[in-house]
Amino acid sequence: METPSSRAAAPGERAPVDACFATQAEACRHLGSPFTAALCEMLRADLDTRSAFGRRILSWGRRATADALALRAAGALHFLARSKRAPELAAAYPPQDVGEAALRRALAAAIGEHDEFLAGFLDRPPQTNEAARSSILLGGALYVASVVKRPLEILEIGASAGLNLHFDRYSHDLGVGRWGPPDAGLRLVCDWRGAPPPLCAPLEIAARSGCDVDPLDPGLPADRERLLAYVWPDQAERLARMETALALAARREERVERADAGDFLAARLAAPLAPGRARLLHHSIVWQYLPLETKTRAKALIEAAGAAATRAAPFAWARMEADGDMRSAAVTLTLWPSGESVALGRADFHGRWAQWNAKAPVPIS
Repeated sequence: METPSSRAAAPGERAPVDACFATQAEACRHLGSPFTAALCEMLRADLDTRSAFGRRILSWGRRATADALALRAAGALHFLARSKRAPELAAAYPPQDVGEAALRRALAAAIGEHDEFLAGFLDRPPQTNEAARSSILLGGALYVASVVKRPLEILEIGASAGLNLHFDRYSHDLGVGRWGPPDAGLRLVCDWRGAPPPLCAPLEIAARSGCDVDPLDPGLPADRERLLAYVWPDQAERLARMETALALAARREERVERADAGDFLAARLAAPLAPGRARLLHHSIVWQYLPLETKTRAKALIEAAGAAATRAAPFAWARMEADGDMRSAAVTLTLWPSGESVALGRADFHGRWAQWNAKAPVPIS
């Protein structure tokens, strides 16, 4: 069988690859990473079939965007730069600003000297376990807690290294108020606009579990470095936050289960809910990466769990996901047994701000 790594790009195959890198460059500019935007544009212009890295990328085909190919390539190069195995590349990465010509030379040298490693790095999907999204997930959980008024069992799909499984263990400064332990090891700052979340809601997490098809262990140095490689190198604050969140997660017992989202939901949603609790499934910027078959199965399982929910055993589904607007993600909640969906608002993909539109929730009587 031919694979993207075993043949040169056929006519017409390069178009979706070019579109993927161009779109990612534009998104990086919107999200405050001019370096990664420039990197994506350079790779789009300069990659050719003389390297395995180039051949693999240029022959990827129509799934380039769905497979986040540009993020895979950028992550591979950032991992290599951080590893110090390519000193010229490391010297061309932020915080240094060496200019376009020097960066191009460093990229060409790195690809020439580390071609096999870079091509192999593309095998695994990108991991964007951004801890700052926890403030958005907190807003959804507070909304649910204010409605159901009982402890929550948290489920998360696409949980990566599990940083957002601990959303309630961070300190949150939302501008409209603060939430969480003041002595938490990580303080998250989110510019919260619009209606404040119900900060006084009785939020208690009774249980938590998450899955990922390719989970990373925050206790393993190689996994930590892989996750850090997907943080854009000119965003020092995000890198520092990720390092802190990983260090905190490494000290906790919970680890993300290796499982397909559909298999995970089939098992967890079928399990009996402990009396006096509610169940909340949430996820952030993962739906776009799931295969169509998995999305279809997951949605059917969620809807079935919703149909089986009762006032004594509520079920909620909160998600922060892309909807075509590259500037922000939609934040949506569906709560059963009513089945009502609420557009909670929108949020920056990296959790820098939230625009909250939800009115005060009505408790289940």
